[in-house]
Amino acid sequence: MMWFARRLGDVFSLALVISLCCLAADRSHAEDEERHPVSKGKTVYIDGAANILAEVENPKGSLLLLAGGSERLNVRADGSFTDQTLSAFVRNRDRFAKSGFNTLLVDKETNLREAVEYMKRLKRPVTIVAISNATRRTAKALVQGAKPDRVVLASGELNAQSGPLVGVADILQDPGRLPPTLVIHHRKDACRVTNPAGVAPFHAWAGDGVRKVFWIDGGAEGTGGCASLGYHGFGGRDAELVAEVVNFAAGE
Repeated sequence: MMWFARRLGDVFSLALVISLCCLAADRSHAEDEERHPVSKGKTVYIDGAANILAEVENPKGSLLLLAGGSERLNVRADGSFTDQTLSAFVRNRDRFAKSGFNTLLVDKETNLREAVEYMKRLKRPVTIVAISNATRRTAKALVQGAKPDRVVLASGELNAQSGPLVGVADILQDPGRLPPTLVIHHRKDACRVTNPAGVAPFHAWAGDGVRKVFWIDGGAEGTGGCASLGYHGFGGRDAELVAEVVNFAAGE
C-alpha cells in the first residue's frame, strides 16, 4: 500500500512538472512573438475588444483600417500587434497618419458599428478602409447598422463574378445601404475570390453608391494568388494606394 502511494505521488509530481513546463513554453512562445509598434499608437478597448488608436494633430478625419485574410491583428495591451503585418492598409498605417488622419487598426473581434461611433466622437468624416475578406465584414456591419461617412472596398469580394464566396452585394441586398464608396482593384488580381471581373457588375448594381472605381496596374506579383505583397495586396503600389484612399476620405 505504501509502495502504491509513493508511485501515485511520483505520477502526480511528474504531471505537475510537465504542466509547469508546458505553461513556461507557452509563455515563452508568447513572449517570442514579434510585436509591431504603431507610431504614437495606444491600445483602446471598444466593447471589450482591443484595437490600436493613433491620433494626429488637427485631423482631417478618421480611418478604420481593416486587415484581410484572417483579419486578426492580435493587439497587445502595449499598443503593438503581432499578426497581419503585411496586409495592405496595416503595413501603411504610418503613411495614413502622416497624411493627417486619425487611424484605428481594427482587430477581428471588434464590433464595427461601435468602432465607427467611437471614431466619430474624435473626428468626422469616418471612413472604413477594408481589403479582401474584410470587405464582406464591412457589408455585414452596414446591414447591422454601422453608419460610416464613407467606405473603401479594395480587392473586394463583391459578387458571384468575384468568386465563390457570398459577396458584398449579396450581403447588402439593397445598394441604398452603401455610403459613398470607393472601389480599388488591381487589374491582374489573381486571387480566386476577388476576380477583377466582379468590379463592373458591382458598379452597375451599386449605381451612385460607388462614387469612383480606381484601377491599379503594375507592382509585383510575388508569390501570387491572394498574397499581401502580390497584385491582390497592391505590392509595390503603396504610395498610389494610400494617396487614393486619403483623397477620397478627405472628400477630394
